[in-house]
Amino acid sequence: MKNERSYNVGLGRAVNANYVEQMIPDYQGNPLIEALPPILSEEEAVEALISYPQIEAAERYLSPQYRYHCVNRLQRYFQPMEHHLILERQVACLIRQGYIGRNPRSKEYTIRLQQNNSRDVYSEPYKNAPNVRSGASSFSLIGVSGIGKTTALERILSLYPQIIVHETPLNLYQLVWVKLDCPFDGSLKGLCINFFMEVDRLLGTNYYKKFASSRLSVDTMLAKMSHVANLHCVGALIIDEIQHLSLAKSGGADKMLNFFVTLINTIGIPVILVGTPKALSVLSHEFRQARRSSGYGNSEWKRMERDDNWDLLIEGMWHYQWTQEEILLTEELKEALYEESQGIIDIAIKIYMMAQWQAISTGKEYINAATIHQVAKENLQLVKPMLQALRTGNILEISNFDDIRPINLEEYHQRFQPSINIKEKIRQYKLKEAEQRQRKSESILEQVALALLQLQIDPSRAQIAAEKAIAVKKETESVSEVIQRAARLALDMSVTEKTVVMPKAKTKPRTEQRNTTEPILLVDIVNQGKKKYQSAYEALKESGWIKSAVDKLIV
Repeated sequence: MKNERSYNVGLGRAVNANYVEQMIPDYQGNPLIEALPPILSEEEAVEALISYPQIEAAERYLSPQYRYHCVNRLQRYFQPMEHHLILERQVACLIRQGYIGRNPRSKEYTIRLQQNNSRDVYSEPYKNAPNVRSGASSFSLIGVSGIGKTTALERILSLYPQIIVHETPLNLYQLVWVKLDCPFDGSLKGLCINFFMEVDRLLGTNYYKKFASSRLSVDTMLAKMSHVANLHCVGALIIDEIQHLSLAKSGGADKMLNFFVTLINTIGIPVILVGTPKALSVLSHEFRQARRSSGYGNSEWKRMERDDNWDLLIEGMWHYQWTQEEILLTEELKEALYEESQGIIDIAIKIYMMAQWQAISTGKEYINAATIHQVAKENLQLVKPMLQALRTGNILEISNFDDIRPINLEEYHQRFQPSINIKEKIRQYKLKEAEQRQRKSESILEQVALALLQLQIDPSRAQIAAEKAIAVKKETESVSEVIQRAARLALDMSVTEKTVVMPKAKTKPRTEQRNTTEPILLVDIVNQGKKKYQSAYEALKESGWIKSAVDKLIV
């Protein structure tokens, strides 16, 4: 929205109201609707919902510990499907229809607030309240754990600012949506407490302190919850994990469902109920709620089929790959992922993440169908019964798995991260140590070989003796001790070879001409060099016994 300005009203995302004229007559003149973002076309919805995390080709060549962290980006990958676009339209209609008849500029709205504020108990709280003529309704979203219900709903809700600040003359904070988790025991008191805490978190108010007292009855807390929801113009109330109502104490589920009906009928606040297949029995148990929750249809999201939509999802996901070897996506890999995930998006993405972590950690840097099956076998033990129920298609068995979380990546993260870091540190240490040993060895070899040459030992024999002496060198030995051992080795080698024949030179020596077959002692060469003020090394090099590194490279 244009001219947005942030407000410090709590932890919610708050913007100032920017009123836009509405095309639909039902929405015109209502500031609660005029301040909402524009209604999206299908193309705009896809663009708004899609989430493709950034990835660079150069990241493949990062060290393992860095690539390990890059893999986590896959958790932000979101590919909109047809059912996501349907849900976006449902939410857009639900919020706007719920605001019809709740115009804060109307006299009825003011009367209702005054009456609600004066009530202390929940019994018939809206007996004399003006009738709310709105299109408010509700719907339920049912699907197995991990299918992406909550993720998709939260992405859709994120398209709306959660708090809109209306200044003079309205002076109110509009809560566009409030999302709660149903209490684990299905209690109404727990629901009220969660609601007050969430509103306090968003707006910085103190409703929890005022209304969550043990002195107040549940009925009174429910009345206050209704009043707060009406006061802050809550556009939609989303209750997740609704299957927990099945665990409510006697009458708890019916009472909470009746309360939702009251919110819809008397105040006009739409309610979205989200849960697993186990919630179906709860919703159908109360006929009125079953009817009301069908206002926009009961959406039942089943596992994905092995079709073009699955290929679209996996092809987009496969792009996020951090193994050094690029793995092309094949039909075999698609089939392996589907077999192990049974079309559950959350499981498919996390299997792919763990397969990459394993490939990077082991240094194999490769993923195939066998890797997918191995990772699934080792890490999906907790959801194996649920996956088996999905394979058989048994609805009764599937409904038993209402609160299973597909994979705990944190546990896998903690198990693999130290392994990768330690392996990388060891590898780097060994590499550095080997380089140091190599440099040290080369340095000692040069020192020992040069010392032997200065002792007038044949160069080839000096090289061999030096290498042998260094090969048995102890850590505590000094270089001088190695030279002494090398000299003894060279002396032993000369017992059977007291003289050598001078190699044929390419050019005649500038000094005295000799017969190339005439025996010559190295000491003679060194002595002749001394006469010219040359070192033993220089004299031997000039005579052709020693070649420089450059000479060795010339073929």
